[in-house]
Amino acid sequence: MIRIAKQTDPKKLEELKQKINDKKYLNTAINTLAVTITKEILHIKEE
Repeated sequence: MIRIAKQTDPKKLEELKQKINDKKYLNTAINTLAVTITKEILHIKEE
């Protein structure tokens, strides 16, 4: 199967580049991922 990449939006790309250098943003993103993964693992163990 061949996928064709969508055109990237230069504005969004620039915003993401800035966010990557923002420690507060990265901390929030990592914490959100950790909570989500933890909930998923705990949910799987409950079944």
